[in-house]
This record gives sequence, C-alpha cells and structure tokens, in this order.
Amino acid sequence: MNRIGVDLGGTKIEGILTDENYKTITRKRIPTNQDEGYNSILESIKNLIQELVKESNNKVSIGVCTPGALSLSSGLIKNSNTQCLIGKDLQNDLKNILHYNVSIENDANCFALAEAKLGAGRNSNLVFGIIMGTGVGGGIIIDGKIHHGRTNIAGEWGHHCLHPEGNTCYCGNKGCVETYISGPALEKKWSELTSQNQPLPEIIKSSDNPNFPNWKKSFLDDFGSSLANVIDILDPDVIVLGGGVSNIDFLYSEGKNSTHEKVFSDIVDTPITKNELGDSAGVFGACML
Repeated sequence: MNRIGVDLGGTKIEGILTDENYKTITRKRIPTNQDEGYNSILESIKNLIQELVKESNNKVSIGVCTPGALSLSSGLIKNSNTQCLIGKDLQNDLKNILHYNVSIENDANCFALAEAKLGAGRNSNLVFGIIMGTGVGGGIIIDGKIHHGRTNIAGEWGHHCLHPEGNTCYCGNKGCVETYISGPALEKKWSELTSQNQPLPEIIKSSDNPNFPNWKKSFLDDFGSSLANVIDILDPDVIVLGGGVSNIDFLYSEGKNSTHEKVFSDIVDTPITKNELGDSAGVFGACML
C-alpha cells in the first residue's frame, strides 16, 4: 500500500505520495489561501489528494496533519492558529467528499512522529518534538507512538503559563509560552524595543543594535524556563526543535544552557537538537498515521 500525507500549513498545503517505506514517489505544494475561508481550504485539499491518488499504482492510505487538535467530545477542530478551521469537522468533511478514510492529527504530533522515526529522534524511546513558528506546539512520542493524553492535549507546551497576568493569548488565557517565543511574539517584542518592524531573520542579524542584548536575554530566559518545565515533567531522551524559530543557531548553545540551568536535577544532559527533516517532517508524519 502507498501512503498519502497532507500537511495543512498557514501559508502552504503540501502533499506527498510515498511507498510503504516512506520513499517519495511524488510531492506537490499549493498555497493555503486561508483568507478565502474553510470551504476553499477543503476544496484545495480534496483536489490535491485526488491528484496524488491518480499517480499511485496501488491502494493508498491518507493522513492529514493540521494546526489545532481534534476534540474528543465533538470531533471538531479546536485550538487552531488557522482560525477558520476552529469548530469544523474536517475529518468527516474530507471523508464525505473523497470517499476514503482519512486520519487527522495535530501538526506538532506529526512533526514529532516523523522526527522520532526518520529524523533527529531516531533510536530514542521518549521524544519531545516542538514547533516554534507562527505558533508554539509540541508532540510527545513514546516508543514510536503518539502520546495523546486523556483529553488529546498532551504536548501543548505552547499554552502553559509562563508569566501570570502576562501577554494575552488568542486561547483566552494570559502569559502563554506562545505569546513570548513564537515568531510573531519575538518580532513584536523587537518592535516594542526599537520601534522597528523587522522579520525574525533580520532581527537575528542585528546584534550591533544596542537593544539586541536585552531582546536576546528575554528570549533565552523564556525559552529556557519553558523547556525546563517540560524536562522536569517528561525527562525526554531528546528534544527536537522545528519551525522557523528553530533556525536560530544560539538556541542550541546558549538556549540549551539557559534550559539546563533551570532544570530540577543534579545531572542535566538532555539533548536539544535541530530537526533533520526540515519543513517536510509534518507531511511525512501525516503519511505515518
């Protein structure tokens, strides 16, 4: 059986067709166009999957990774940065228009699963994979399987409280990790310090700016506290970083040090490593569903 995986991102939708060993047969990318709404996204996914099915000479399984999680009580998507998906029955809508069974999973879980099986978490029993991009999410892989938890929110470290009475989050709470170390949050902090609106890659190159040390220190403190909490609870074999923020080199040196110094243990050696699959991790994880 061949495998189809679809990664529904904020700006692009990627589809991949692989054989049973995850060797790529073909892959395609199209824009998400989320401004056009849910029905447009549904139509785009349908057309993409139908194109991939036509290129398969075998039966296929279909998995989709999406921002947000499925509610166990309703089956509807919740907690999604792509807000037009919230409250939608994406899984059944796709089943009805494609006439295939479709598995759906949170994008961070798919990222973590792919890295645990094919990437930087290979040969590790407990992998914590995190996405730091437009939002902040995480997935827990134990013995090669996604750990969902009692209510399907395991790994959602982006919404634990970092600063009580801190920044307001779209989820309705205050002080969430996501409001401090996501890409947009880091850019907002820089703008507050400098009155300059710059994308994150440009900020990282601005080390000669007198505001840079304060911005960096705040970032490292928040990053370290956030991950130290995770290590204290999970004690994972490895933490794998993904998303655009993961491209910042100092996270693997100063960021690791900031994390380790806050962990409640006299022995702290948890590897914090960059992903190996790049932005393809999600789509490979979807294939594995």
